[in-house]
Amino acid sequence: MNDEKGISVLQDVIRLKTENNHEAVVAEYYQQLLAEYDIDAEIIEYAPGRSNLIAELKGSEPGKILAYSGHMDVVAAGDHEEWTYDPFGAEIVDGKMYGRGTTDMKAGLTAMVLALIDLKESGKDFNGTLRLVASVGEEIGMYGSKQLTDEGYMDDIDALVIGEPSGKDILVTAHKGSVQYEVISHGKAAHSSMPEKGINSLMQMNAFITEADAKFEEAGKSASNEKLGSMLNVFTVIEGGTQINSVPEQTILKANARTIPECDNQVVLDILNTTIDEMNEKVDGRLELNVLQNNMAVERSDQSKLVQSIRKIAGRDIPSIGLGGATDASNFCRVEKEFDLAIFGPGASATAHTVDEYVEVKDYLYFCGLFIDLALDYLQ
Repeated sequence: MNDEKGISVLQDVIRLKTENNHEAVVAEYYQQLLAEYDIDAEIIEYAPGRSNLIAELKGSEPGKILAYSGHMDVVAAGDHEEWTYDPFGAEIVDGKMYGRGTTDMKAGLTAMVLALIDLKESGKDFNGTLRLVASVGEEIGMYGSKQLTDEGYMDDIDALVIGEPSGKDILVTAHKGSVQYEVISHGKAAHSSMPEKGINSLMQMNAFITEADAKFEEAGKSASNEKLGSMLNVFTVIEGGTQINSVPEQTILKANARTIPECDNQVVLDILNTTIDEMNEKVDGRLELNVLQNNMAVERSDQSKLVQSIRKIAGRDIPSIGLGGATDASNFCRVEKEFDLAIFGPGASATAHTVDEYVEVKDYLYFCGLFIDLALDYLQ
């Protein structure tokens, strides 16, 4: 597939609106594209309008299984008037393709799809299997990667490349875990002139925040990871009360903890549960915990065969770093078999989720070629 066609394919995919949903249209587009080159792809439905995709190329002899993975959802574009270019127009200006999901991460995933096609068309032989894994719902919930892991699609892999944006000069072999949660404070409504008749859910939540924050600060100081730093917790949303002259009956706090292997998700959950239990012993109302997302931290060797192959293909010793954010690797790494991991793809993470998100077209095309060469080198 020539560069012009490869660019056109990415533009098609950017124009498919998959803001936190509707990924089936991308899965079906990829399936049809792969079918044009006699590559079968399986649609795996998560929910109506939301489908994962699995495709494989097999070499002439058995061997290792290398998986290429990416997600098809994008975050909301927000107010389109704030964009210089249509967020779903995929316009190219001065070598940059603009649009929601260009960097995060339709460029990386599309480059992987094209790598399968070009590898098939080249007729070059390899051993083992190259597997494409396209998932739904990574931005909110990581639903697709959880489903695919639970259903066994990752049980046998030897190496995984996730095409999240890193740029060509760094690669990622570790990232923090994520615990997203809400705490609900239940009180009792009353007129604000008679607060003693009610139970102020907002004041209960205030006390919880103070006590929990002290525990999180202490835990964060207890351990550190060379690449990931310390565990941290951030309270991000609070909603309480209905009107200014009423004691608030219910208050909801939302927060996100970022974990490391040395101070993991269970530490966060223990802090939350212990604090809530302590609070419920002394308040008149009640607090409860609702865990929204629980994804573990991931850490793999930066000297693995996969990483060595990437550096060999790139022709230089690309440094390895850790990420503060999480990826689908949190779910994929739950399988019993340990595998090599690299998070490596086109785009700059700093432009992800921003107005005027873009990817450098030359960066995208570079990875289209790199993913072909990497498969041939790793699957020897």
